[in-house]
Amino acid sequence: MEKVTLQIQSTSGKVGGRSSGLEPRLSKYSQHRDPLSSISRRTNTPLLGLRSSQGFFAPSISASSFGKKRPDKKLFTGKLICKMADYETKAVTADALGDMIFEPILEDGVFRFDCSASDRDAAYPSLSFLNRKARDTPINSHKGPSYIPTFKCLLGQQIVKIEFPAGTSFYGTGEVSGKLERTGKRVFTWNTDAWGYGSGTTSLYQSHPWVLAVLPTGEALGILADTTRRCEIDLRNESTIQFIAPSPYPVITFGPFTSPTAVLMSLSHAIGTIFMPPKWALGYHQCRWSYESEKKVREERFPDPKSLVKDLHHNGFKAIWMLDPGIKQEDGYFVYDSGSKDDAWIKKSDGSPFIGEVWPGPCVFPDYTQAKVRVWWANLVKDFISNGVDGIWNDMNEPAVFKVVTKTMPESNIHRGDDELGGCQSHSHYHNVYGMLMARSTYEGMKLANTNKRPFVLTRAGFIGSQRYAATWTGDNLSNWEHLHMSVSMVLQLGLSGQPLSGPDIGGFAGNATPKLFARWMGIGAMFPFCRGHSETDTNDHEPWSFGKECEEVCRLALRRRYRLLPHIYTLFYMAHTVGTPVASPTFFADTKDPRLRTLENSFLLGPLLVCTSTVPGQEMNNLPLALPKGIWLSFDFDDSHPDLPALYLQGGAIIPLGPPHQHVGEATPSDDLTLLVALDEYGKARGVLYEDGGDGYGFAEGQFLLTHYVAELQSSVVTVRVSETEGSWKRPSRRLHVQLLLGGGAILDTWGTDGEVLQIILPSEQKVSQLVSASMKRYRTQLDNAKRVPDVEDVPRHKGIELSRTPIELKGGDWVIQVVPWIGGGW
Repeated sequence: MEKVTLQIQSTSGKVGGRSSGLEPRLSKYSQHRDPLSSISRRTNTPLLGLRSSQGFFAPSISASSFGKKRPDKKLFTGKLICKMADYETKAVTADALGDMIFEPILEDGVFRFDCSASDRDAAYPSLSFLNRKARDTPINSHKGPSYIPTFKCLLGQQIVKIEFPAGTSFYGTGEVSGKLERTGKRVFTWNTDAWGYGSGTTSLYQSHPWVLAVLPTGEALGILADTTRRCEIDLRNESTIQFIAPSPYPVITFGPFTSPTAVLMSLSHAIGTIFMPPKWALGYHQCRWSYESEKKVREERFPDPKSLVKDLHHNGFKAIWMLDPGIKQEDGYFVYDSGSKDDAWIKKSDGSPFIGEVWPGPCVFPDYTQAKVRVWWANLVKDFISNGVDGIWNDMNEPAVFKVVTKTMPESNIHRGDDELGGCQSHSHYHNVYGMLMARSTYEGMKLANTNKRPFVLTRAGFIGSQRYAATWTGDNLSNWEHLHMSVSMVLQLGLSGQPLSGPDIGGFAGNATPKLFARWMGIGAMFPFCRGHSETDTNDHEPWSFGKECEEVCRLALRRRYRLLPHIYTLFYMAHTVGTPVASPTFFADTKDPRLRTLENSFLLGPLLVCTSTVPGQEMNNLPLALPKGIWLSFDFDDSHPDLPALYLQGGAIIPLGPPHQHVGEATPSDDLTLLVALDEYGKARGVLYEDGGDGYGFAEGQFLLTHYVAELQSSVVTVRVSETEGSWKRPSRRLHVQLLLGGGAILDTWGTDGEVLQIILPSEQKVSQLVSASMKRYRTQLDNAKRVPDVEDVPRHKGIELSRTPIELKGGDWVIQVVPWIGGGW
């Protein structure tokens, strides 16, 4: 990219009246559309997606903001003299082994382990902890650790091993492919541009040196290797965790606590919780590389993106624009000139700016480890937002570099980091946190632009703690059934590593999805915390209406479900933001002692809501073998059951809120009808919560919200539903309340009233209930039998990138020969 990355395609060689200086090339465009009305074949429905072949450019921005030319700055090109931080000179444990020493930190049950006292003093500052001092400040505690790691230091590497009882299950490790249960796996934390990754890929776009261990008793323990360096997480030996990374680094343990949820809550006290997303960001996003011109959007090019976005806002769209870190090295381009003046670029060891090839050609890279650079970037973002930007997508920020085997910059590059981050260090120290620091700077820039709006930042690269600033997606996946299946585990692993706002590219980024694959993927993707369709250039159209009327109908039903469930999903995010509970969690969270559930990969929980799906081509939902947790689980639907949609179950004892199926989030009002879906437990009781606020802004932090606790209780054949307590200063809206009581088999009894008042449902006789259940199950089977199946077409053309990725080339040099794949990858 040549200038900033508002991602808009230019085919004329000019963007916003500026000459690009490059030959036009295909663009990729990021669009967010809330509406369900876009799930149609109408040709007049705009598909917003703006991505350019240039870099950090700002169309229609006045000369007083981004447009002024900066005087050239002569860059120092001599040997870079950079005083490394004191950590480099402090004594550390030489080749040795033994038990690690510990001290309690943060809160009861959390311990810091080091190889020695000198190692403790020599450890680098934590970039994962929200409050770095908390990791370094001991607390008074009468409890000792249940498990003490052993260490071995050898040739500059610190090897830490923790052994657990037989039958312990491992999860977490962040953004990883492969199976949900991680025993037998080995992961390397090294942020990597991993286009077309597979189940055996060992490094993806983010690094989370974190393992969640679930003991045979159902108790759980979390282990964090608090290092930014490349770290090997070795889980190949049963019930044993081994970390290997350059010494010294501390290991932090959380627990054992009574449940995995308790561990994640404790982890959030250390690394922070998810930012509170604006409610619109939980709608459906539609993106493609590339909507080449406004012909796909408004039958013209992009001469005035600010005006374009204004019109799109009028139609209910939100626009997410892209900013990549690679800044085109071009004198006269104001971002390059201003960054050069401020000495903002990452340096080579000789003191000259590092130049790497990315989409715009030769690029320099901001050094986000410096506060002054983060402020510089944040102010560029602040001005950038004036174009009508609703959210910003940070891509290629591993950082990705083309035409090099490593896919990134040399580890010998120098960052002149702030002392509180670790000081002046090589790129090997800051590589894994580069994307997180970029997302942080972008987030802060959006807050500067408008303090009355919550930023929405989407980042590809990240580190444990990134959830404080950005959502994420699972990178450049493939349009095949294996990646559909893996998407469930990948979303869950991110949630188990502190990042609850994630999802895959629905339908697959690279390759051509079949109608059946896309329908099935949309069915489950609509239930993920982050819901986005996204596809690569030169692939077939991958919008929900692009695969025929049968697939379109499944997509419509799937997204209607999401919008009906948004009150529940938004409530889950409020809980995640305030107390650190997960949004999506593995099915075994409902019963951590049941070993049958620990490896389930075709179902997951959204609070008390169980979502079960088939990810196998020939297996429809109605013949999916189910493994339900113990207790009461009552099935339900929205009169929308289909063989390609997931089955839904509500746990006995739960109440979840539902809303109307709006066309986009902006249509919702506080006076909308509210539905409470109720499933009684074995004692005839249920409870649930609904969180409401303005959907944006920070009034909620000052009490401007309404958190309602509902309870239901069965007494003498009468189920009473009422408000038990409320929190927040908001007055309850005047609205109708619809209570639906699940009986089993999809059967429902319901009543209407006014929210805030006591509602009652009289249960009929057992015989009548049995008849209702039988009739409901019959209707369900008839609905499935009569559903229009999505065609099983599997002979779609393959995508050329997939073929390239499987064709290695051979490189020879002296006495070595290696094979490398020529595909350069990238988020585009």
